[in-house]
Amino acid sequence: MEEQPPAGRLVLGGAPLGRPDDVGPRLRAAIAEADVLAVEDTRRLHRLAGDLGVTFTGRVVTFHDTVELSRLPGLVAAMRDGGTVLLLTDAGMPSVSDPGYSLVRAAVDAGILVTSVPGPSAVTTALAVSGLPCDRFTFEGFLPRKGGERRASLVALADEPRTMVFFESPHRIGDALADAAAAFGDDRAAAVCRELTKTHEEVRRGPLAELAGWAADGLRGEITLVVAGAVPRAVHLGPAELAAEVAAEEAAGAGRKDAIRAVAEATGMPRRAVYDAVVAAKSP
Repeated sequence: MEEQPPAGRLVLGGAPLGRPDDVGPRLRAAIAEADVLAVEDTRRLHRLAGDLGVTFTGRVVTFHDTVELSRLPGLVAAMRDGGTVLLLTDAGMPSVSDPGYSLVRAAVDAGILVTSVPGPSAVTTALAVSGLPCDRFTFEGFLPRKGGERRASLVALADEPRTMVFFESPHRIGDALADAAAAFGDDRAAAVCRELTKTHEEVRRGPLAELAGWAADGLRGEITLVVAGAVPRAVHLGPAELAAEVAAEEAAGAGRKDAIRAVAEATGMPRRAVYDAVVAAKSP
């Protein structure tokens, strides 16, 4: 007989960024019904449950950076025994620059069902309201605390073409913006999103240098920084070279249309010019 998978499950709960009324009925039910609540901060759990009018009877276990690994065996055992573990961080989705990845990985490795009650995310919320391109983006988490390491990280991202999303502390945001302006250029567009969804929500948009001056003395609250990607630098290739680049993309598995688009984006050349180069290369 085939071995039956464990009966328990892990539920990742999306906690509100600020306003409890952003929470839907599914998270209320998950809090009330969980056998174990693994939470980043027990005080936040009690406050959230009070705001939502939810009573929970499950066992509460702290789950934050300093105890995360030591909690894994007990939580996995609870799920193996058929229990439902609800993971809640202070705000947003667990694992996204918050504790959670290690528990998800342990549950997956143990063959335990992992599901979620989706909720707010500061990453996508800030991206959506930033006014910057959202079709492709990269989340970089928190920048390094030390100035030299932070500047090196930003310089390494100077040519990143996708919109970039960062978390930053309120007392370091001024220095981070100044370093970003030095690495990306004073005129690179950005948005500082502060206290998202809360009473004092503020989104300040503008060039990096301007934002650095505005935030020089520090800010208050939870901050998410969104920075526009780099404009591709035009690479002037002849028709034969363009056709060769397209052929290389196709050899790697891309379709003709996708290969032409990729070469156009990489070189800054118009798609029509790349297409014409491919047609010319095919002509006798």
